[in-house]
Amino acid sequence: MGWIYLLLGGLFEIGWPVGMKLAQTTGARFLFLAAAVISMALSGYFLYMAQRTIPIGTAYVVWTGIGAIGTLLIGIFFFHDSAGLWRMLSALLIIVGIIGLKLAS
Repeated sequence: MGWIYLLLGGLFEIGWPVGMKLAQTTGARFLFLAAAVISMALSGYFLYMAQRTIPIGTAYVVWTGIGAIGTLLIGIFFFHDSAGLWRMLSALLIIVGIIGLKLAS
């Protein structure tokens, strides 16, 4: 169950930077800021729940990795961020690290 909590926390970790970006780029500033704050709270809660059974170091790295890679992909696909070679290789290293920590725990 800890890994499910961690996955949920990571998904909500994607939500808050996206909410902040949408608050800057749309007319619904307060709606998206509220969504970002709620997403932060849920992300933290699910990380808290995951750490009951997953070591803190592993949980934190996986949680931030899901948030980082997810936010990177949303930036590329929806906000036209750069998808350059070095960005993609760096993202791949994060993914490899996450998989390695999952296998090692």
